[in-house]
Amino acid sequence: MTVTIVGSQLGDEGKGGVVDLYGDAADVVARYQGGDNAGHTVVHDGEKYKLSLVPSGAVRGKIGVLGNGCVINPRTLFDEISTLEEKGLSPDVRVAERAHVILPFHRVLDGIEEDVKSEDDQEVGTTGRGIGPTYEDKAGRRGVRVGDLLDPEVLRERLEYVVPQKRALIEDVYGADVSDLEDPDAFDVDALFEEFSEIGERLADQNMTVNASAFLTDAMERGETVMFEGAQGTIIDIDHGNYPYVTSSNPTAGGAAVGTGLSPNVIADGEIIGIVKAYLTRVGSGPLPTELGGVEGDTPGYDTQGDGENEELATYIREEGGEYGTVTGRPRRVGWLDMPMLRHSARVNGFTGLAVNHIDVLAGLDEVKVGHSYDLDGDELLAMPPTTEEWGRCEANLRTFDGWDEVDWAAVAAEGYDAIPENARTYLEYLSDELEAPIYAVGVGPGREETVVVENPYE
Repeated sequence: MTVTIVGSQLGDEGKGGVVDLYGDAADVVARYQGGDNAGHTVVHDGEKYKLSLVPSGAVRGKIGVLGNGCVINPRTLFDEISTLEEKGLSPDVRVAERAHVILPFHRVLDGIEEDVKSEDDQEVGTTGRGIGPTYEDKAGRRGVRVGDLLDPEVLRERLEYVVPQKRALIEDVYGADVSDLEDPDAFDVDALFEEFSEIGERLADQNMTVNASAFLTDAMERGETVMFEGAQGTIIDIDHGNYPYVTSSNPTAGGAAVGTGLSPNVIADGEIIGIVKAYLTRVGSGPLPTELGGVEGDTPGYDTQGDGENEELATYIREEGGEYGTVTGRPRRVGWLDMPMLRHSARVNGFTGLAVNHIDVLAGLDEVKVGHSYDLDGDELLAMPPTTEEWGRCEANLRTFDGWDEVDWAAVAAEGYDAIPENARTYLEYLSDELEAPIYAVGVGPGREETVVVENPYE
């Protein structure tokens, strides 16, 4: 039995909390794409854990696997493991030997390339953590994989091939002097070899590296249950999102197969749960037809689509929901729920159930609106158009729902779905009907115990 957790929007939907919620029944939690640009917040026994690379199941003591579809910054990995150990946990994390390694020069190049793009208003708004440049090297067949760190001769060969190319890129294309950079060792073969061969030894000594496909297959053959955890969200999937304002991997359910080495049948035979925030947020550039209000300076290269009249409401929701990036701390843009976006996500992923978070944040509003459809050049669209330029021209056709009162959400979580305010249930049922998927869980607060569980996918 497998369960795949997928973000249905632009990331920041609360996937980590849902992994934590259902993770008690799982034996293994596997991340299948992305790197330390992810931001998963898990609250356990009143303690808040902010994870960017270690799978969320580590908080529950589950085996965590970083699949071959991930890109790994070893510095981040070991820092997060150490932080969890300092809090009394004993994380068991395995890393796919086929996963690619984020090297220091990737982070340097990420920052420089974003700066250059900003001069022409082409900035994407990356986290600057080297994710994109690492995936570029993977596709260009010049990447360094985790397995390469275990073999010094291979590692030296890989570095001697790729580092001169990166130095030339810095010096000849961007006109920078490597010696003037904050981290000149990022472009020094010997320095990189010394650091990353030691990392390889540490990985080997701690028995952390695995063939992810074989490891997960063997676990399931022993009768163990596996949960697949995606980072980011469907609408920033590099193939199915609003390109170029996307991440560099596939957060969609299909990525779970490619990013772990398991058959698509394995994913399809299990549950695929779409995580939905009850409103919409995003960090960085790109269209947002249901936007209430933008964030000054946070959307380079793209004019925000919110109107000034709703800026106060956007600020209210942002503050009530704590809508600031887990990794970057950047304030998030805020909008109403976008149904064309969600219909696209449901079609791409094949959701078998929905987990809807943050309905408590909207409590107390007189009315709650939803972008039911778009108007594009006089035509009504029920799903996102294929190009970002068309999406940017879309105007949302809003549908209004009566608001719901603030209540004792802890009591609601304890009592169950029928205790959710009636107007909020009407809102949830509209969402379920439109996406043709049942409600599995409703988040009414940040803690594990502050969730209304309707269905357990493992039962």
